[in-house]
Amino acid sequence: MSGARWVLAFLFGVSLLNYIDRQILYAVFPPLQAELRLSDTQLGLLASAFMWVYLSTAPIFGLLADRWSRPRLMSLGVGIWSVATVFSGLARSHAELFIGRAAVGIGEASYGAVAPALLSDAFARAQRGRVLAIFSMAIPVGSALGYLLGGALEGAFGWRAAFFVVGLPGLALTWFVSQVPDATREGLVILAGPEGATSPPRARDYLELFRTRTYVLNCLAMTAMTFAIGGLAAWVPTYLTRVRGMELAQANLTFGLLTLVSGVGGTLAGGWLGDRLLRRIPAAYFLVSGVGLALSVPCAAAVILLEDRLWVLVAIFLAEVLIFLNTGPLNAIIANVSRAEVRATAYAANIFVIHALGDAISPTIVGILSDWKGLAAAFWIAPATLALAALFCFWGMRYLAADVRALRP
Repeated sequence: MSGARWVLAFLFGVSLLNYIDRQILYAVFPPLQAELRLSDTQLGLLASAFMWVYLSTAPIFGLLADRWSRPRLMSLGVGIWSVATVFSGLARSHAELFIGRAAVGIGEASYGAVAPALLSDAFARAQRGRVLAIFSMAIPVGSALGYLLGGALEGAFGWRAAFFVVGLPGLALTWFVSQVPDATREGLVILAGPEGATSPPRARDYLELFRTRTYVLNCLAMTAMTFAIGGLAAWVPTYLTRVRGMELAQANLTFGLLTLVSGVGGTLAGGWLGDRLLRRIPAAYFLVSGVGLALSVPCAAAVILLEDRLWVLVAIFLAEVLIFLNTGPLNAIIANVSRAEVRATAYAANIFVIHALGDAISPTIVGILSDWKGLAAAFWIAPATLALAALFCFWGMRYLAADVRALRP
């Protein structure tokens, strides 16, 4: 295995653990709520605590990564989120659990901002859709494992054990992450031409990023999508239990398996299709993402409207497949319209925007609407924001080719 591919495989594994730790909370919402006597709004705040800290610290780590050792920053993040996950299992009140989940956000921000930039520098532009799609498969696979492990561990040992079991492995990985080679600084670069060489970023390089129309529209599309899926990811197991009459263990198992299969299939298909169409359609990444998001809208609506539980599960599966089509292409757009010198900051700023206006607030909003009108009514935010995300993708198609050409020397 080549050096770049080894880095991809290893970072995928660490990201997998990242998303297991992130999603484990949602799998144990009902028993946690019962023991700590929490309202739906308080449950939503636990999800938002992670996101607010995650998005707030990501730009800091992005700026540091453009100047300091990226592997060491990632290593620091893995250690922090692992300790915080274990601490969450020790929590005896809403306040303590809130602190634990917020600290998980600090750790995951360093990894989330740095890893995609490091990978983008190790692979050529034409490969990035597939590479980032493979890396992004950790999102559905890790999320699915979070639901599956959370449900199984909660049923066997209680909800606290779930945090202990998934948090401890990260501590063992901390040193290994610090040893990952940095593509642009340790000779791993396989890029042809000037893009592989970096110099210290200048203020105008950062300003250029935020004047790039494609980058801004991409961030807006990912924000609307993240708002939708953030609310759904936090509440679907509870929705299946409370509204659709499933047992919690069955709901976690079913949703976990649906997310696993749909996520892997959708993510790989989107990355492959985007790279393949790119040879003929310069705006292929936006096209694939926009079509997938547009088609997910009626599927998300069907989850609420259909009476038969089997068809509800089919609708969830189809919606997830179509949503995950965009994962590789939209992340590749960030790399393709940002200079290598500021690429870590480009991903970090993207993290800040999409989570500040997306899943940092949507779980709490769903919780508030659920307390007011019921959980089924609260789910209508998903199709509305998915439609908005599709519109931003189609809008971005007008500018993508020009922005990529403008970046080349």
